Amino acid sequence: MKIVDKINKALEDDRCFWSFEYFPPKTQQGVMNLYDRIERMCKLGPLFIDVTWRWGGRSSDLTLELCSNSQTVYGVEANMHMTCTNTNFGLIKDALEKAKDQGVQNVLALRGDLPDGTVEFDPSVGEFKYATDLVKYIRSTYGDYFCIAVAGYPEGCLGPEDVDRDIQYLKEKQDAGADIVVTQLFYDVDNFMAWVAKCRLAGITMPILPGIMPIQNYGGFKRMTELCRIEVPQEIWNRLEPIKDDDQAIKDYGIEVAVDMINKMKAGGVRGFHFYTINLERSTRLVLEKLNFVPAVSEVRPLPWNPSLSEKRAGENVRPIFWRNHARSYIKRTELWDEFPNGRWGDARSPAYGELIHGVQVRLPADQALRKWGTPESVDDVTSIFVQYCQGKLDSLPWSDTQLQAESTAIQNQLAQINGAGFLTINSQPSCNGAPSSDKVHGWGPSNGFVYKKAYLEFFVSPANMQALLGRLATAPTVTYYAVNKAGELFTNCSEDSPNAVTWGVFPGKEILQPTIVERVSFLAWKDEAFDFWNAWSKVYAEESPAAALLRGICSDWYLMNIVENNFQSHPEAIFELFDGLGTQTKA
Repeated sequence: MKIVDKINKALEDDRCFWSFEYFPPKTQQGVMNLYDRIERMCKLGPLFIDVTWRWGGRSSDLTLELCSNSQTVYGVEANMHMTCTNTNFGLIKDALEKAKDQGVQNVLALRGDLPDGTVEFDPSVGEFKYATDLVKYIRSTYGDYFCIAVAGYPEGCLGPEDVDRDIQYLKEKQDAGADIVVTQLFYDVDNFMAWVAKCRLAGITMPILPGIMPIQNYGGFKRMTELCRIEVPQEIWNRLEPIKDDDQAIKDYGIEVAVDMINKMKAGGVRGFHFYTINLERSTRLVLEKLNFVPAVSEVRPLPWNPSLSEKRAGENVRPIFWRNHARSYIKRTELWDEFPNGRWGDARSPAYGELIHGVQVRLPADQALRKWGTPESVDDVTSIFVQYCQGKLDSLPWSDTQLQAESTAIQNQLAQINGAGFLTINSQPSCNGAPSSDKVHGWGPSNGFVYKKAYLEFFVSPANMQALLGRLATAPTVTYYAVNKAGELFTNCSEDSPNAVTWGVFPGKEILQPTIVERVSFLAWKDEAFDFWNAWSKVYAEESPAAALLRGICSDWYLMNIVENNFQSHPEAIFELFDGLGTQTKA
């Protein structure tokens, strides 16, 4: 979808909105970390994100990949930067064609900085001298397919003497087909508001989004404002000077400045705000919280998982619960399907999942993994790591890059207890009997609805503990389970392979939605991935070390098991009563 349409709808509703900008990292580890950050920050409800590209199109493929995956995996509209100066025309044409093929409809057209301090355009390298030329090309070649954003400079591109001329250039960009304006960062709100008024008098009618960059540290702020020729009010410098060596105080003050700026602009009628995140999360999140810019649950969670914006997946409204913390993997392994599961299930099931081409990997560098998880030399050591994660003392495991889901904090103590007994959980959800769809923890979907969930646990378990649990489950008629080892030996009490809905919602004027399921085929596809994390974790250590041997042994000998308490009306702790007296408790 074109972001100008979303912006115009928000302005029509007189509703505040915000967007986030990221840059492509230079390492693969950095890319993986950025994906995790984008996923988390999508919960803050951005109208869109955008991704820069390096001078000369050096990051064009990665920029497009980040944009495409953000739309397909995380369900957020993405805006792809594109600079034209000294960029090969073939690269620009190729990037636009790929963007269209991958469903990216939004482009920020920029001239870009000239390389190596040069001041002259080199026609032998690029065929576009100015951003206006790029806008004209995109509009004449692709018609209305792309929403085209352009840059605005409240303090002039090269200095205050250029402001009036830059406004003329901005009007030319609009006449060439541009749709919206995103401004350079600034800190003088009065000057920005005066500049917007000048733009309107010049006939510029495009929505104008002010660029906000919360101050992160003194040195970086000083360099950035000097590089961009930004005038900083003296009051800010006066406040920064006494705390310039205290990074935390600088960050806190930066949040205060951003909040004050946005409140002042909001009072002046501005409704959209574009955050230059510099790939950081905390300051942007805290600014939004202090402004009470909290998106409605129905906007952030139309389903319990982020619906893809891929046109091919438009009808998808059902997913297995197993990939809850691994959306990218699920998208990748199902990208060749012709149809995707929907409320009718059976008719839309694909026959097979794609293979794990490159296996899985621990997201942390080895040194960070060692600091976080230590060097386990016994099952008790491994158990302790899982317990600490459930208690919030660790913020990640190889199977999950973030802390427990918010809904699972209600069963945090019970999770820690069964992990201490040797049932190592990697996924869970408590039961829920008709919570409002607006509920901040359990809610999803349209307003005025009600959501329901069955209690669900997924965990690794030793053969002995599994046999003990199976004996307990034989007398629990409302509980269903699957258990499988790496070799594929399967135990289950499910007589049919049909899906079991573990999440559903009832909404006014709609059919019942059942977006999260447990089923045999998907579980057997997921188990290869789940077990592979043990091997990936073992590679943090020397191959012949006791720690590596221990983790490989668990991978080869233990079972992956899931259980569903189908009586959703039972209290959330009921499923844990099945584990009473089983296993051996380990202290964290």
